[in-house]
Amino acid sequence: MKTPRFNFWGLFWGTLALLYFFVPMYGTLDFSLRMQKGIISLRAYQIVLADPNFVESFLYSATMGIITVIISILIFLPTTYWIYLKLPKLRPVVEIITILPFIIPVIVYVFGLIRTFGRPPFRLTLTATGTDFLMIGGYVVLSMPYMFRAIDVGMRSIDVRTLTEASQSLGGNWFQTLVNVILPNLRIALLSGALITFATVIGELILADFLFRPALGPYMTSIGTTKAFEPAALTIMSFALTWVCLGLIQLVSRGDTSQQLTGR
Repeated sequence: MKTPRFNFWGLFWGTLALLYFFVPMYGTLDFSLRMQKGIISLRAYQIVLADPNFVESFLYSATMGIITVIISILIFLPTTYWIYLKLPKLRPVVEIITILPFIIPVIVYVFGLIRTFGRPPFRLTLTATGTDFLMIGGYVVLSMPYMFRAIDVGMRSIDVRTLTEASQSLGGNWFQTLVNVILPNLRIALLSGALITFATVIGELILADFLFRPALGPYMTSIGTTKAFEPAALTIMSFALTWVCLGLIQLVSRGDTSQQLTGR
């Protein structure tokens, strides 16, 4: 039996990567706790959480994120399912289309939205409701690389055609097959795509800023121009929210794996 070799360079680069990530985070955390001179306190966090503008902007961005996640799933789940089932040759074309948000700068995209939907016959930017609809559409486009690829990876891990044929042999139609058979097998993929989509909406700045909507990104930018400790507290809070979501994904995926192994 061979003894495992000590991988010095693997340990070195892994430690260096951890230090590169956690040292700045520790510095930000330490700075956010020193708003009161000589005292470690949560004063900066209390000020942020008590700010009605923060509550309003966070609730607005969270609402936009949830709506974007729902619409993205309604669009890309049946689309990806139909591509795998009936149009596999179309998959490379869809991959190219969904990667366009990585190629086209957001500033170009938002000016295109304003030029197209800010004048007749649409004129959506004249009202807050119309601008919100425009923002949701923009968020769906910006997040489609993440949602499509999350669903695509989930589809690869299951036998779509066999599951569909088995469902139809038992009398299920297309809608029943998608909801009752395909969807439960894509829980982890959908959750991953939903998390990334939600995080994209929460942290997005340019689209909300140029459309003049009270989102969290413009709020964080504006507060960073006049204050020092509160932006650091907001940074730590955003990372904490992300880690909580990642932890939830791990719990769900672990439970799903356990269920598959035990059959319960």
